[in-house]
Amino acid sequence: MVKNLVIVESPSKSKTIEKYLGSHYEVTSSKGHIRDLATTGKGGLGIDIENDFKPNYIINKDKKDVVKQLKKCVKEADYVYLATDPDREGEAISWHLAEVLGIDTNQANRVVFNEVTKDAVIQALNNPRQIDKNLVKSQETRRVLDRIIGFKLSKLLQKKIKSKSAGRVQSVALRLICEREKEIEAFQPEEYWKIKAQFEKNDIDFEAELDKYKNKKIELKNAQQTEEIYTSLNKNFIVEDIKKSKKKRMSKPPFITSTLQQEASSKLNFKAKRTMSIAQKLYEGIDIGDETVGLITYMRTDSIRLSDSFISETKQYIEEKYGKNYVGSVKVSKKKENVQDAHEGIRPTSIKRTPESIKEFLKPEEYKLYALIYARAIASLMAPAQLDATSLILNNNDYLFKANGSVIVFDGYLRVYSAYEKQKDELLPELSVQESLISQDIQKTQHFTKPPARYSEAKLIRELEESGVGRPSTYASIIDTIVTRRYVELVDKAFKPTESGVLTNEKLLEFFESIINIEYTAQMEKELDEIAVGEDDYVHALTNFEDKFEPLLENAYDKMEQIQPEKTGETCPECGGDLVIRKGKYGDFVACSNYPTCKFIKKEPEEIRYTGENCPKCGSPMIFKKGRFGEFEACSAYPTCKYIKNDRKSEPKETDEVCPNCGSPIVIKRGRFGEFKACSAYPKCKTIIK
Repeated sequence: MVKNLVIVESPSKSKTIEKYLGSHYEVTSSKGHIRDLATTGKGGLGIDIENDFKPNYIINKDKKDVVKQLKKCVKEADYVYLATDPDREGEAISWHLAEVLGIDTNQANRVVFNEVTKDAVIQALNNPRQIDKNLVKSQETRRVLDRIIGFKLSKLLQKKIKSKSAGRVQSVALRLICEREKEIEAFQPEEYWKIKAQFEKNDIDFEAELDKYKNKKIELKNAQQTEEIYTSLNKNFIVEDIKKSKKKRMSKPPFITSTLQQEASSKLNFKAKRTMSIAQKLYEGIDIGDETVGLITYMRTDSIRLSDSFISETKQYIEEKYGKNYVGSVKVSKKKENVQDAHEGIRPTSIKRTPESIKEFLKPEEYKLYALIYARAIASLMAPAQLDATSLILNNNDYLFKANGSVIVFDGYLRVYSAYEKQKDELLPELSVQESLISQDIQKTQHFTKPPARYSEAKLIRELEESGVGRPSTYASIIDTIVTRRYVELVDKAFKPTESGVLTNEKLLEFFESIINIEYTAQMEKELDEIAVGEDDYVHALTNFEDKFEPLLENAYDKMEQIQPEKTGETCPECGGDLVIRKGKYGDFVACSNYPTCKFIKKEPEEIRYTGENCPKCGSPMIFKKGRFGEFEACSAYPTCKYIKNDRKSEPKETDEVCPNCGSPIVIKRGRFGEFKACSAYPKCKTIIK
């Protein structure tokens, strides 16, 4: 019997695909990347820069057993298919698997599918191709670039200003946030006024705002100017002009990675990282009763293209469900540069699988995201909404007031997308030119201009995308990094730089402004795209970067001032040196300035906090204590009485995530440094989610 081995990335996907294939196939997973750059060699880079940037790859410690098992499976198989994700990262994983497992990279053993459905998987297996070496080189170039910049810049900043890290795209995102904060701090509010008149006719209330004087635009700058105009007005208005027009409101194209993250953030209040985690599950496969199937296409894409079969099926569905007049045209991307069109936009794998029909099989967050993706995909192929728009000009002593209104006369795509894109009718009564109107009230109000808004997660992603910085698949991790490093903090759901973030950005701009900017980073993305299609070379691109980067780094080491720890005014009780405030992984602490010669750390006296309960064993008061696994309640008579209250909070709490290595549920545990996420199958599986 011929035995075919199919290797995918995740255990959950392997379980889904295995159900599609017969007994001649075995499906297993690599559980992500099996190897990465070493941290040995010059500078711990794992890259031999002098020898054409030759990378030194090693198998990840937590993947040695996985590789051992994969080698056994490959040895027993007649043919091996590499079915990792359909992007550069997936292509690179396939290449690494082939290299480690001894699979011939010149064979047609790479299979790619954009959706985890039976038809798509079988079609892919019937049409294998060779591993795309250009895509692999593009990913490898990105990885090496990020390693060089990340390691070298981080080492510099840690030494000079005690910053935690720096990265190629992460630093540009931080710069955007810091520059916006500078704009906010420098902003000077300007006063302005508005004058509005209220009317009512035929039970329709509306208002008109002062716009012009004798067809010349008016800007009200202060109270005196406003009062002069206000006192010259009366309650009698004449309808001077009425303009009616037909307007169309077009639907938006299907989601790409960045627009999905933006819309899920603004409409569902999901963080980018959460959105991608849920989308991954929807893509890899959900048990919907009689079958396990991927509900959406691959969620890492920047193409809005849809397959001909989906377009045909969906247009037929729209016509049957809503009517022929609801069928619209296919959206075509206007953006040509920096777009990888290897696979489709994000869409449901079947338009007949409506959100309501499978709601019972989905978790609430999965349902919300699937419903959003479904509505956006079907709306993109529907006709535009049509509106009757009316514009009124009302005259009062040559002061012209303007009122606008609109009414939806055909809902079009809003029939399915109105929950996410509100369109409220703004009614105006039927009026005629020269008709007299009596105002019910005329009001003058004072206003002040507002500073530019801080970046929300959705707006930051949009800015990065429009600037051509990073890839859609990296935005979630970029944002997660600058938050984790405490370079930024969330204030009213928007990013504000911390002191550490501001200092890090200032030093990067002072010494690395020529490479830590939008233009240079976007140009590097373009070079990576050129490598992916064979129009540029790995060594050429890295050499150009290194020639620019190294002189900047040398200059920074020479001229960047090293920040000294702040002295407390106390002396070390062990060596007499100065005590200083140092920054640690878990906050500030006081230690000896002569470290590492003297390792004295000052311990603050622990405040006794009573719980309000008495020890059930000896009757002494119970107090809160801190231990290696966090805070706990214990008897104050210790060590005479060693009673410790069993804390139910320490029991693992379930999440809706699954382990990327074994597929078991991920739980939240408490450890010596607080809560962390880990696999519930411990100690059999020792996966910890960082």
